[in-house]
Amino acid sequence: MSGFDLIIFDCDGVLVDSEIIAAEVEAALITEAGYPINAGEMAERFAGMTWRNILLAIEKEADIPFSATLLDRSEKLLDERLAADVQAVDGVKAMLSRLKLPNCICSNSSMPRLEMMLKKVGLKEVFGKHIYSAKDLGEDRVKPKPDIFLHGARQFKADPSRVLVVEDSVHGVHGAVAAGMRVVGFTGASHTYPSHADRLTEAGAETVISRMQELPHVITALSEWSPLSSD
Repeated sequence: MSGFDLIIFDCDGVLVDSEIIAAEVEAALITEAGYPINAGEMAERFAGMTWRNILLAIEKEADIPFSATLLDRSEKLLDERLAADVQAVDGVKAMLSRLKLPNCICSNSSMPRLEMMLKKVGLKEVFGKHIYSAKDLGEDRVKPKPDIFLHGARQFKADPSRVLVVEDSVHGVHGAVAAGMRVVGFTGASHTYPSHADRLTEAGAETVISRMQELPHVITALSEWSPLSSD
């Protein structure tokens, strides 16, 4: 019997190559507001976090009070850029066509943004109704909290220990591990950085892949080995 009953995908940076676009938009706004930072630094430090939590983290670190209008400005600018430029991560469509297990999306992005991006890249119909946003649970329940992963598992009546999560961010890996799930890290999107794989492993990913074509083989391999039953 397969070791997994459900595969959960993060969306940004795993299915759609959106994290680099977000990093570019957000870096420009934060630099303009008095905290110089480039897109590479944004991606390395804050990938997987909501814009609100990014601003709170920088405010605490640098003691710079950001205007509340930054929240709205970023959302508008980012939606415009994503609608124009977002693409599917290389190899995702072929990988999904080979995937036999039930699967869903659990993301920190809002549902309107998820639907817009997935429709643009031709993936919305692949996941159907099984697209879940942590923001629908509440702003205080986003990753790295485990809530959205547990919510996704409940929709399939899946035991968390038999769920495999594919994540590109440290915050996402932390959330999945906290949910009692196993994790594959992914570094194949445009926002990746030199220590990306190491950081995902340190956060709790059992293995890290850089090409989506590898995922079906990795699922098979991990299905045959459980860390709980190792010597």
